[in-house]
Amino acid sequence: MTTRVEVPDGPSARVRWALTDSWTMTERALAHWARQPWLVFMGIAFPLLILAMFLYLFGGGMTVPGGGEYRDFIVPGVFAVTMFFGVEATMTAVNADAARGVTERFRSMPMAPSATVAGRALADLLFSLLLLVILIGAGLLVGWNWHSGLGNAMHAFALLVLLRFAFIWVGIYLGLLVKGPEGIATVQVLVWPFVALSSVFTSPEHMPNWLGTIAEWNPVSTTLHASRELFGNPGATGSSWAAEHAELLAFAWPLAMIAVFFPLSVRAYRALGY
Repeated sequence: MTTRVEVPDGPSARVRWALTDSWTMTERALAHWARQPWLVFMGIAFPLLILAMFLYLFGGGMTVPGGGEYRDFIVPGVFAVTMFFGVEATMTAVNADAARGVTERFRSMPMAPSATVAGRALADLLFSLLLLVILIGAGLLVGWNWHSGLGNAMHAFALLVLLRFAFIWVGIYLGLLVKGPEGIATVQVLVWPFVALSSVFTSPEHMPNWLGTIAEWNPVSTTLHASRELFGNPGATGSSWAAEHAELLAFAWPLAMIAVFFPLSVRAYRALGY
């Protein structure tokens, strides 16, 4: 059951109200992380473990199309896969609040209706930025670097952050949609096949033609392909339309996902309790 929320008069007042409440919800998420530092530690340690595992355990058996060090191939891959894996953390946090009735209590309070999901989106984006900075440092420590100038590198990082922002809304929608631990587990199981069917760990050129085509059109692959090219790293090869227009798709895919999952998230949020 919800109570009526008085909306401030005037567009500017409503915008300030929404921004203030959204930041309050962002601070709530940050406070939770401060009280549970092991969650932050695991969120940071997991991608570092993936980097170490693929670089030092499997890297010796990997070949990069066109030549080059596997180190320069895998580090951008870990950037991209980390931006995608954040969908699990977002989904789990949103689902936990909805299952405990916390989200419904927020809906009954005199706060902007968009603040709960917007605050979660901003908090997860801030954590992703922190994580990306740490991964850049780890990449530099293992010998990775960009070779096409700082401007192109910043462009690549911006594409990675855009991908993460798009998957945040996917995670919010799934968190509001799925019910119970079984639903969460099902989505988590599907995460790894989605990542494996991409160019994160190996080139689509090493896959069967039909499978490689699917991998090249994967949103993670298109952002990664564009990022590798902007970094000047190996692996940005391919003659397909998706490979040749990777930068275009690196914008188009996230914008399309935001256009689809943002309104779906709003609708799912409004439907809670009915």
